[in-house]
Amino acid sequence: MPLVAEANPLVDVVLVLKLTLVPALILVASFVGTKWGPAVSGWLVSLPFTSAPVIFFLALEQGDGFASAASEGVTLGLASIAVFAFAYCWFALRRQELAWFSPLLLGWGAYFVLTFILEGVSVPLVAAFLGVVVFLALVNRVLPRPRVVAASSQRLTGSEIAIRMVAATALVLLITESSTTLGPQLSGLLTPFPIYVSVMSASIYRVQGPPSAVHFVRGTTLGLFTPAVFFLIVGTTIVGLGMALSFGLAITSSLLTHGLSFRLLEKGA
Repeated sequence: MPLVAEANPLVDVVLVLKLTLVPALILVASFVGTKWGPAVSGWLVSLPFTSAPVIFFLALEQGDGFASAASEGVTLGLASIAVFAFAYCWFALRRQELAWFSPLLLGWGAYFVLTFILEGVSVPLVAAFLGVVVFLALVNRVLPRPRVVAASSQRLTGSEIAIRMVAATALVLLITESSTTLGPQLSGLLTPFPIYVSVMSASIYRVQGPPSAVHFVRGTTLGLFTPAVFFLIVGTTIVGLGMALSFGLAITSSLLTHGLSFRLLEKGA
């Protein structure tokens, strides 16, 4: 009997995907985002570039049932992002004399408080989706709106791109590697932690000022309906239809949703 366990080819493939797919997605999003202003850039990064790969990897490693249960947590976690956005925008506009990290700290605090509360909530995915959609609509209505028009573009340095890529990859590795300990509910809730949004908003805050950073976060919040649709479809279909068809339907539906949200962005919603 061999003393060393045989290597699992699936584990090697999944690790390669984690280390290549996620940073590649972030790299593409960063370059595409520089072609628009902060609001459109924020709308773009609201696509589930990190949370969708996390659920994909959880399905590969833990099974379709685990991924379905985690999708409920991710959906509820979108409410935490909305609370982060409100706290960030409110503080950034009212305390502009403070350092760039001040609204981030308040936003993170709001995020973790609501996440702690939601960790004890267990509802069917459809109910979670409906509740989150209503909550997102409300938050988008009450988000502070800067009086100053944001700049139409932003400069992007190589170091900023590298930070975004490393942060997103680290998040995927952290959530997937600790998913067995955390369980599907908490794994899902922590998956949408706004680390990518935090890095980009901090960069915009430093370069263009608080109003532009708020425009970016407002764009991100408007785009959160897209991941809500994505994880509703994955969570409700992956067990019955399998990964390939479930993710295909989710991607198609979420892209259509994102197109509709862009129309709202153009109208100044």
